[in-house]
Amino acid sequence: MVDLRVDLGRLSLENPVLTASGTFGYVREMAGFVRLERLGGVVPKTVTQRPRAGNPTPRTVETRAGLLNAIGLDNDGLDHFREHHLPYLRTVGTAVIANIAGEDEDQFVAMAEALGGEPGLAAVELNVSCPNVSHGLDLGIDARAVGRLVRRVREACPLPVIAKLTPNVTDVVAIAAAAAEAGADAVTLINTVRGMAVDWRRRRPILANDVGGLSGPAIKPIALRIVWDVARALPSLPIIAVGGIADADDALEFLVAGASAVQVGTATFYNPAAAEAVLDGIIRKLDEAGVASVAEIIGSLRSNRG
Repeated sequence: MVDLRVDLGRLSLENPVLTASGTFGYVREMAGFVRLERLGGVVPKTVTQRPRAGNPTPRTVETRAGLLNAIGLDNDGLDHFREHHLPYLRTVGTAVIANIAGEDEDQFVAMAEALGGEPGLAAVELNVSCPNVSHGLDLGIDARAVGRLVRRVREACPLPVIAKLTPNVTDVVAIAAAAAEAGADAVTLINTVRGMAVDWRRRRPILANDVGGLSGPAIKPIALRIVWDVARALPSLPIIAVGGIADADDALEFLVAGASAVQVGTATFYNPAAAEAVLDGIIRKLDEAGVASVAEIIGSLRSNRG
């Protein structure tokens, strides 16, 4: 059997396949489709301090090669998450990573501190990169702000800290470096890419929010390039890759490019069992290739330019 165990700083996973926040609900909804205990971990939808109704509809639209969404972090709020969702999440049999978004640094820190006292969580993922809301999430475009936030969360919360970064900047490496220097256990690369869809007959954007975040196959080449860039510049920083991963080959491409784990997102919408299928494919393909441990291939990609 292939050894699939991976380490992301202080976070150890039984295998490198996770689900992506915002695509897997609060996890309970997916239990009938996926053997959750087989996955390396699950990331429920983003939680904010207070309940959010999200953006007006329509807030999703399919494109030729992906999905545009402007959900706006619709969720029940931190108190409801702790009282109603965490008890179930403690029973799923795999690592649970809470994804949180604050309106400012203080709110991020307060939420992380509160969750740090809860049993049953493996890590906290800081959503500093959602393109569909304002109120502080734009701090993800500022390297100094990201570094300051990660440092403060590390001080307030005992859980491993993962920073989920945006591709909608000039230099993701600089922001990842700031997160690493501040003590992030890992970074998640990438969140969605800002885009839009237009109804030319109505002369209107299709999304009520005008613009949204593009996910799915269309962004995979962008995500691969960013993972490659960050892995080469910061080889000691663990990376969780996300962006267009639909099968085992997609996942393995990210692993050789430098990611230590992957998140399956948009593929779940048309195949609820996608994450488990990705895991099965990784096991089969590595076994066929004679690879004894997934660690052997992580970061093994070599440039054609020497």
